[in-house]
Amino acid sequence: MSEFENLVEVKHLKEYFPINTGLFKTTPLKAVDDVSFAIRKGETLGLVGESGCGKTTVGRTILHLYKPTDGEVWFEGKKIQSKQDILEYRKKSAMVFQDPYSSLNPRMTVSDIIAEPLDVHHLYSSKAERQEKVLELMSKVGLNSEHASRYAHEFSGGQRQRIGIARALAMGPEFIVCDEPVSALDVSIQAQVINMFDELQDEMGLTYLFIAHDLLVVRHISDRIAVMYLGKMVEMADANEIYDHPLHPYTKCLMSAVPLPDPKKARENKRIVLSGDIPSPLHAPSGCPFRTRCPYATEECAASMPEFKEVAPGHYAACHNLDKCN
Repeated sequence: MSEFENLVEVKHLKEYFPINTGLFKTTPLKAVDDVSFAIRKGETLGLVGESGCGKTTVGRTILHLYKPTDGEVWFEGKKIQSKQDILEYRKKSAMVFQDPYSSLNPRMTVSDIIAEPLDVHHLYSSKAERQEKVLELMSKVGLNSEHASRYAHEFSGGQRQRIGIARALAMGPEFIVCDEPVSALDVSIQAQVINMFDELQDEMGLTYLFIAHDLLVVRHISDRIAVMYLGKMVEMADANEIYDHPLHPYTKCLMSAVPLPDPKKARENKRIVLSGDIPSPLHAPSGCPFRTRCPYATEECAASMPEFKEVAPGHYAACHNLDKCN
């Protein structure tokens, strides 16, 4: 382990978007509200939750694609503050976007798309060196060299996502935010891309924040899993621990919805169905955001947000009534 055990640390991160709610009136939409976690060097942290819970906003805010409303992001033991810090940090971090159809420029060849980060940071001395780097990146992600002069629309979804991954690897990053990188792909292609992420991690010593809503995919690739609900972190633990012993009532509900391949076990599995819809993040409930759908909610849950704390070694949860629901 290097001197920095934690590669990325996020402390009390907040991301609020002002929304116009009337004439000259704005209300803050709390997309991410006081989220803290750390990612160790060489590990994959899976981030899961329903659509609209703030997963993608966390990923983009960590990379300073959005300016954080409040809170701190630390990388290799250094706080990211100034423009110079962000520039240096961007050279060591990258993002793979969710939609391979809209994240690639249709007017650029594959070669130009992959070389874009190299162009921005002037990381080659000649055209030949640029081309050599592009072909090396393409072979890393399983694309043929003859694909270099073609355009993105000529490729399937899986191949486009490979182009996006090659672009993310161009700078030789240490940290990659993967924002639902397989959700737009066929199931057969998903496995190939997930295995490629695994191989690249071993080969290049990468650290991932892997955002997804498919819990089986996340379990396969993650060392630890964090669960979000309505902008808040509700539980975090090792991948197997969170599957076998979920503590938070929301996590229990998510895990009960995971399809089981064994028909006998699937019949025995008690699916927990939540009542009601997710509240709007514009008008989030007071106290714990999950209380409006939680069968264990009490007056204490409405009065205060439970602290996100370590309840067992390496297992964190935010709930006032853990003893009741376990």
